[in-house]
Amino acid sequence: MKYLLSFLLIALFTTASAQNNRKSKLFAAKAVELFEKAAILLRDGEPKKAIPLLQQSLQLDSNFLEANLTLAGAYGEIKDYQRAAAQYENAFKQDKTNTSFYYLPYSINLAGLGKYEAALQALEVFASTPNLSERSKKSLAYRKATYEFAINYAKTHPNQQYFFNPMNLGDSVNTARSEYLPCVTIEDSLIVFTRLVDGMREDFIESRISGNNQYTKWKTIPGSLNEEPKKGAITLSPDGEWMIFAADFSGRGLGSFDLYITYWTNEGWSEPVNLGDKINTEFWETTPSLSPDKRTLYFTSNRPGGVGGSDLYVSYMQPNGKWGAAENMGPILNSAGDEMAPFIHADNQTLYFTSSGHPGYGGADLFISRKQAGGTWSKPENLGYPINTIENDGSLAVAADGKTAYYSSNRSDSRGGLDLYTFELREDIRPYKTLYVKGNVFDAKTKQPVPASVELIDNSINQPLMKIQTDGSGAYFITLPIGKDYTFSVNRKGYLYYTEQYSLSGKAADSTYQKDIALQPVILNSTFVFNNIQFATASYQLLPISLVELDRLLLVMQENPTLKIQISGHTDNVGKADDNLKLSENRAKSVADYLMSKGVAAGRLSWKGFGATQPIADNTTESGRAKNRRTAFTITGL
Repeated sequence: MKYLLSFLLIALFTTASAQNNRKSKLFAAKAVELFEKAAILLRDGEPKKAIPLLQQSLQLDSNFLEANLTLAGAYGEIKDYQRAAAQYENAFKQDKTNTSFYYLPYSINLAGLGKYEAALQALEVFASTPNLSERSKKSLAYRKATYEFAINYAKTHPNQQYFFNPMNLGDSVNTARSEYLPCVTIEDSLIVFTRLVDGMREDFIESRISGNNQYTKWKTIPGSLNEEPKKGAITLSPDGEWMIFAADFSGRGLGSFDLYITYWTNEGWSEPVNLGDKINTEFWETTPSLSPDKRTLYFTSNRPGGVGGSDLYVSYMQPNGKWGAAENMGPILNSAGDEMAPFIHADNQTLYFTSSGHPGYGGADLFISRKQAGGTWSKPENLGYPINTIENDGSLAVAADGKTAYYSSNRSDSRGGLDLYTFELREDIRPYKTLYVKGNVFDAKTKQPVPASVELIDNSINQPLMKIQTDGSGAYFITLPIGKDYTFSVNRKGYLYYTEQYSLSGKAADSTYQKDIALQPVILNSTFVFNNIQFATASYQLLPISLVELDRLLLVMQENPTLKIQISGHTDNVGKADDNLKLSENRAKSVADYLMSKGVAAGRLSWKGFGATQPIADNTTESGRAKNRRTAFTITGL
């Protein structure tokens, strides 16, 4: 009986083993079948459809190493870095000896999570793989450089408690198609962007912005522009009156994509006009960005003679209203790689762009550069993780408030392809806060508008900050960085120059100020009081701030070579009359000496001191005495 029981148990075990073996083979065959179907989908660029098949394959055969590694790769394709890294780790537990090659994609997914130290360690395992090809060695060197950059960046930019949380602009803006290259007006009331509609066709779309991040339902921009299929990359002037974009209009361009301009009318956007051969070439011009004063145009071109592949270029509006010849922005901004999508902020001093050539996290990164004294640009600074990632990071637009940014991305909550998102910029990479100044330039005698150029000088460095042209009715609109004092200067032939200091250092951001400017026509015997001629206390030594205004007078003298003037000095009534008279004459002579040192003939100048004998205000108050302490000139000959 004992032997019979043993025989039955052995037979039962043998039968069960055979059944399990057949079942295992069936499961393994099914797992392979699912794996092969998933592989075809991956080959055809359908990772989201392949993932469920790979998951089913692993449910049938959890030890299917190839399915494990392929599923990890598929997660990586859809940028699900967390699942990808976990899946690789699961595969490495199965096989510790034959998987070192897969530590490269594993490291990339770790970097996607911002775990750069761990990613660098994973690369060391990958480097131990026998017989690496030259291509693999190049990939190793490239990734090692990007991970080390990320680690060093984190060390030099300590955690500032910055929370990066891009918000999808929602169904009012985004669709199943790709939306990209956003641009906002200066009042942050309108966003315009490009949408990939079908194949190569791109349309221009707009949405109105209200408070609390609310956006009206998108619509194509008014006018006939969207009838042309080959266009994209749009920039609006701050006032919303001009639009410049890239297009390949058959028979109308100089080469591939050119830059065109269109103007807002009551019927929508006007017929676009090619910007001409000063800007466009037979090569590719794209991603324009217009400065807030509408006098500087930044864009990208791949024309020969640059620093790298695609470079940043700039063109300046000339006095005749035409764009000047485009200039390469040089090796500080441009690299051996591609620089694209420049965006000049409303402060007119902060430039954002993408680059694949400057050190970064991989692919194309976003960078910031600031305009220096004299018009040069600072060395570009990477915007850092998590704004920049291991992927190609696209164009950036920053609202006038300096902290609200817009960009395109294909994040996990995308409606399809690229969507538009908004996020708050980290404080150290924000542009300067701005305020707005608007006004009119007019003839002081007739009160009629006078088209003219208005130049803004930064008093702290005595350097021009920007120069804008008024419209035909003499109106202008300027954005200025806060925290500074400025000198407004206007030159117009046939008129005396105008300069006046404008103290804005204590003004709040996002405020609007009115500054109307009356120009005095050049008339015999007319007198002009200097606004900004200043001397050291009880001295006739000119202070540096005075040179801004004197240089404007010098320009008037050069434009009117027969003009003669008398310079007069005046004081208040404090002190001895004789001392005041002498001081006022020496101050008037100091102004004349400066003009003569710049080439003005002595015969065109005379000077006289009047002391306190010709007051224009009450000397009993400090404000009145300040007005009496003045330097003026009178036109004595035309």
